[in-house]
Amino acid sequence: MTAMLYKFANENPEYRKASEELLEAEIALKDQLERVATLRRRLPRNTSVTDYLLQEGPAALSDGDAPIREVRLSNLFSAPGRTLVLVHFMFGGRQVEPCPMCTLWADGYDGVVPHLRQRIDFGVAVAGDVAELRRYARSRGWRNVRLLSSAGSTLKRDLGFESEDGSQLPGVSVFTRDGDGRVCHFYSSGAFMAPGHFRGMDLLSPVWNFHDLTPEGRGDWLPKRTYER
Repeated sequence: MTAMLYKFANENPEYRKASEELLEAEIALKDQLERVATLRRRLPRNTSVTDYLLQEGPAALSDGDAPIREVRLSNLFSAPGRTLVLVHFMFGGRQVEPCPMCTLWADGYDGVVPHLRQRIDFGVAVAGDVAELRRYARSRGWRNVRLLSSAGSTLKRDLGFESEDGSQLPGVSVFTRDGDGRVCHFYSSGAFMAPGHFRGMDLLSPVWNFHDLTPEGRGDWLPKRTYER
């Protein structure tokens, strides 16, 4: 049994025993997460993809929504050797309003983007109108996240995050570039991992993990775009 670093005032033997069992499980989970990250890093980097055409507005969200310009996927890499992470936000197609769950995730991304940019390039992509998304972003107080639209391209469909009828799925895709500058798909995952297996993006938001720290757990709670105070 691993010795705990912390001892709490007034704890009884029953609590100590249960805490030590929990610690063993938490350490095993940490080790498994590190094993998964190692396996992910071993994925081949040789699956080239189309250099999709996307749309985006001015660099600063505070600068309004025009002009809208076209950018290639390859243009999202700010320098050689950088990795690009693109989050698939459910808006557009059959998703006529921004997804509350995707909104929760993106609320968090906006805060950490300045840190992420020290090592990687990062963007959020929708299938809908990028100007409309920018207006929504300002209503949320976002300032930092790069917003893009894949409307008119097959990027989301090719990666499995949009169906033929326009239904959207949340997810994240990671891209690199090879020595010739071609964009390569490195990794994609979504909230729906496989039949019967969900919660595939939980680690990308601390909200679920904070809920899991409580006696009540996460239960059946789901986020909303707004809440009653």
